[in-house]
Amino acid sequence: MSERRSAFTKASEAVPPHLWFGVSAVFHYLGPSFAVLLFPAIGVLGVAWMRIASAAAIFAPWTKPWRTIRVADRPTRLLLFGLGACLAVMNASFYLALDRLPMSLVATIEFVGTIGVALYGLRTARNLLALVVAVVGVFVLIDVRWSSDAMGLFWAFLNGALFVGYIILGHKVSSRGAGDGVQRLGAAMAIAFVFVMPIGFEEAVQAFGAVELVLAGIGVGFCSSVVPYVCDQLAMSRLPRSSFALLLALLPATATIVGAVVLAQIPGLRDLAGVALVMIGVAVHKPAPSVASDGP
Repeated sequence: MSERRSAFTKASEAVPPHLWFGVSAVFHYLGPSFAVLLFPAIGVLGVAWMRIASAAAIFAPWTKPWRTIRVADRPTRLLLFGLGACLAVMNASFYLALDRLPMSLVATIEFVGTIGVALYGLRTARNLLALVVAVVGVFVLIDVRWSSDAMGLFWAFLNGALFVGYIILGHKVSSRGAGDGVQRLGAAMAIAFVFVMPIGFEEAVQAFGAVELVLAGIGVGFCSSVVPYVCDQLAMSRLPRSSFALLLALLPATATIVGAVVLAQIPGLRDLAGVALVMIGVAVHKPAPSVASDGP
């Protein structure tokens, strides 16, 4: 296990952390865009189940989650269970939102919460301005065509709130280095599978008879929960939380591009203006310093 940790630490240090973030940004929405294509065949919650189940299965052989949970102290176990529950509900709510709303809107709403946390932790005129700009951007995106879908917006905002939890808990998981972070991520993903088991199994089991659907579900898990989350850990282990939060400004644009290329969700000028306002808000805001993650 120490060799694997060393390998991840070397990988983290060999490549600039911003590049790891860039890879994560692409796969963060590439996987979900493929998932949307599977919704009609498997069902929304069935795809969410297959995403987490396949990711947990991929992580298990090389992260040994049972060992990580067994040797962890009580605070670490609580952290792992919290992250696991967050991943399960966040992924399910993300897919439920994508089933009703364009990816660019769902992705943009994800990042308003990060500014809200910054305003709570560090009350400044700069953060207030950032929050106002981002909220205006969201209202620009939620036009007449989408504002009537209250349930879709509910899932999108729930996903956004849980995304803040993922960033906070993910940084705590990575605080001891990239190797330990990935090991703990594997344990959290196994716990997420326990949480999601009763949620989407009934829909997912219907796809077990079609090899191509099972392979597609595994592909979604690999692209959505393995590649981006591992890259996040490799980036978080070297970036302060404030720097990582600043880079989040790029993700709404990534989602818009991926949605246009894969799902043919071509944004209009109003959509682009809304995404740009949220990106500006995220870029302008100043996160509160964190002793654990912002230290040297």
